[in-house]
Amino acid sequence: MSGAQRPGPQEEPDGPEGTERPQDPRADGAEGQEAATAPRIPLPRTSPEDTGRPVPDPPPAPGPLVLEHPVLKSLLGAWALSACSAEEATAVEEHLGDCGPCAEEALRLRDAVGLLHPEESLDLDPGLRTRVLESCLGRRPPRIPVPEWAVPYDAETARLDALLQDIGDSEWHAPVRLRWFDEDRPVSKKTTVAGVIAHLLAVDGMVGLALGLDDPLGADVRVPRDPARRTEAFWRASYFPPTRAVRGPWRDQTHELVRTVSFAGGGSGRLPVPYGPPAADGGAGPAAGPAPELPLRDSMVDRAFECWIHAGDIADAVDYPYEPPSPRHLHRMIDLAARMLPGTLAERRRSGLATPARRLVAAGSPGRSLRLEIEGLGGGEWLIPLDSPAAAASREHEVAHVALDGVEFCRLAAGHVSPEEAAAGQDGDREAIRDVLFAAASLSRM
Repeated sequence: MSGAQRPGPQEEPDGPEGTERPQDPRADGAEGQEAATAPRIPLPRTSPEDTGRPVPDPPPAPGPLVLEHPVLKSLLGAWALSACSAEEATAVEEHLGDCGPCAEEALRLRDAVGLLHPEESLDLDPGLRTRVLESCLGRRPPRIPVPEWAVPYDAETARLDALLQDIGDSEWHAPVRLRWFDEDRPVSKKTTVAGVIAHLLAVDGMVGLALGLDDPLGADVRVPRDPARRTEAFWRASYFPPTRAVRGPWRDQTHELVRTVSFAGGGSGRLPVPYGPPAADGGAGPAAGPAPELPLRDSMVDRAFECWIHAGDIADAVDYPYEPPSPRHLHRMIDLAARMLPGTLAERRRSGLATPARRLVAAGSPGRSLRLEIEGLGGGEWLIPLDSPAAAASREHEVAHVALDGVEFCRLAAGHVSPEEAAAGQDGDREAIRDVLFAAASLSRM
């Protein structure tokens, strides 16, 4: 032991074999103190712009993608589907400017893609509701079905109610101008969106009265069963202009009408609905002929017609797209208007507004006829007797032919298009054609 050297003052004995004792930072003076106070979280890096050093240049942009012709040709399908990367699309488009065959192939592929993805409107197809209901009823028939002649009214009131649900409070006061024909001149009346719904509520109430329902005008209001007078009375009875609050009573009444005729059954279609004397107060329905009443089955179609026409007036006022009824429902409306034409023509002749009858025939005998051809969806052909409503129309006695688009004919019958402006194909007796076109416009009312 006496020969062993003691450790000096600056030396420390080593630890176990193969290890070293850790250094104490305090033993190194200032360096140890600096290490002890160093932050554990690194400080943010200094921007190169703050160091005074030059900012490094950005990396060079990649050059254009260079591809061989076979590769570019194989990318045409992906390019047509917009499935290429930006570089590939640029290479293909540059190649199409130089290669005619590839340009033609790219055009054919792009057209084919357009067929796979046709452009569609955001608005629902007007026939969607009918198809869904038919599919549902085909799987489970209703216990109490809606009569076929009441289905157009059910569909059109539902479409109008959906439009009203989408408009804002201020749009209920948007101005709407109701238009119709009085004898041979156009007439209009200014109201609002809410006023139109009040008009529909008042006139639909005539059908409700025929079914034994309460009058929406109230028990104290005594007015003739005339559409224009009922509307004016309803407007006057309101302390304030109608607001969106009128939507609830109108919607409830439409549901009650459909429910009542459904429980009454199809046989109720012969029930008469008085419309009062045929006043020249105007309108949007084909029921303003000389007859003071209509059977319920025709009256419901007339109400569907007026609902659609006035829904179009509202849609125009609030700048909202609105489609015509489904072809099957449109056909019923056109058929009703065509069946009303002989009586309306006879009434205009008695008032001196149409040319006199040229040849009177016995009831049921064939007489001079006009062939009314309605083109487009919901169209067809109708033979209109010219000299007497009781005469039988016959192709052998056809003296004139008029062709009109279905929607155009409905707008004419609603007083929204004048007879002179109706885009009609005409052939034959000019006086007969004029009388029938003006008779169609005379079907209109407020």
